[in-house]
Parts: sequence; C-alpha cells; structure tokens
Amino acid sequence: QVQLVESGGGSVQAGQSLTLSCAASIRIDYYLPMGWYRQVPGKQRELVARARSGVMDYADFVKGRFTIARDYGRSTVSLRMNSLKSEDTAVYFCNAQAVVGQDIWGRGIEVTVSS
Repeated sequence: QVQLVESGGGSVQAGQSLTLSCAASIRIDYYLPMGWYRQVPGKQRELVARARSGVMDYADFVKGRFTIARDYGRSTVSLRMNSLKSEDTAVYFCNAQAVVGQDIWGRGIEVTVSS
C-alpha cells in the first residue's frame, strides 16, 4: 500500500517560517502531481501547492510566501512557508497520484500560527 509520510509543522508566531516535508513509499511518476493541501474545521480541503512535470502551481493566497520543492528522483516534496499568517493555521496534507486520477493522502500535519 502506498504511503505518504509527512514531517515538520508545529506552532509558530505570525511572520515566522516552517517547512513541511513528505516522502512517498513508491516512485511517483514525473507526469503525476505531488503537493500539499490544507483544511480547517468546517471547510473543504483546498490546494496549497503542487508540482508535476517540472511545473509548480500555487494557490493565490500563498503566492510569494510559500515555495514547493519536489525531488522527482526520490519522490519527496517539501513546502517552505514564509511570512506565515494566522489564517494559514490548518491541517496540511501531502497528496500524490501514483495512478492517474487516484489520490493518495498523508495523515495530515498541524500548523498553528498565532498572532
């Protein structure tokens, strides 16, 4: 069974930085996405950033603050989060597709930003 193992996260003050990391237990194809989503209670899970085929996509609300880096050879992805805001507080989920259209999710990792 494919697993995504997340690390990083925690509690920080507004304006500080955190880095999330995720490693897949199998190879994720270059052409398939690997990235990060987040969710707060009562809201839908939303895309934060993802990378595939050498292209990175970002949600508007993180552009200029967050940077995704994917190692296609090792099937790992990281998310560097700078200038964190209280509204970035959420559970962050690593996501990948090992097969087209079939999402795999990590367990989620909490990020808390206090103002």
